[in-house]
Amino acid sequence: MKAKKKLGQHFLTDDNIAKKIVDSLTLVNNETTVNCLEIGPGKGVLTKYLLKKPEFNLKVVEFDQEAIAYLNKNFDNISEKIIQKDVLKLDFQQIFEPPVYVIGNLPYNITAPIFFLLLENRNIIPQMVAMIQKEVAERIASKHNNKVYGIMSVLLQTFFKIEYLFTVNENIFSPPPKVKSAVIRLTKLKEHSQIDDWNTFKNIVKAAFNQRRKTLKNALSLYDTSKIPPDFIQKRAEELSVSDFYVLYKSLKDN
Repeated sequence: MKAKKKLGQHFLTDDNIAKKIVDSLTLVNNETTVNCLEIGPGKGVLTKYLLKKPEFNLKVVEFDQEAIAYLNKNFDNISEKIIQKDVLKLDFQQIFEPPVYVIGNLPYNITAPIFFLLLENRNIIPQMVAMIQKEVAERIASKHNNKVYGIMSVLLQTFFKIEYLFTVNENIFSPPPKVKSAVIRLTKLKEHSQIDDWNTFKNIVKAAFNQRRKTLKNALSLYDTSKIPPDFIQKRAEELSVSDFYVLYKSLKDN
């Protein structure tokens, strides 16, 4: 089975790293058995360790028919666990009884859309462990007053505790990607659960960063800027902490 460039496939070949990734997914609410979704199992290097975890009722979502044939050939009784679908078209609410834990070696080309899918389903996902491009992991985990701090940093950190777990060398993939990877863990926070209008919050954050060189007064001109807290009005988006963005949302959400 060869990796397909158009699907962003890079198969992990190191069993020790695979086990380390799987062991990073931990139950957070004293559950005994939970639903677990693996995104893009490929050749099943994570799958084989996930199957050894009795606490996980495992499903895998895979779009590539050749990968599905490979999994069926190499793993007993796995066909009933396979969802053949584009993960971005997956309806979590229909398929899973909550909670659902998520894990995967994410294709670089759809990492951001997958994280937006995670955010859309944040209320039923207590934790996610993902291997992604190192640069993206650093961006997601970054704090304010940092040039890589941006939209995804704020949106994910609002709802999840972000842990940068470890870096993964490109040489343990087939084929090797041109960049290093990293494994991050996202664990659901209880704070800010009172954000009752996700689309408005998302749009405020996007508008603030889409013109990140401008002050918030200018970047958020589509909103009633008189409602922006005085301490924020001359600041730029990257100067606001995640908590500050929550305050900004509360000030602007009805305008």
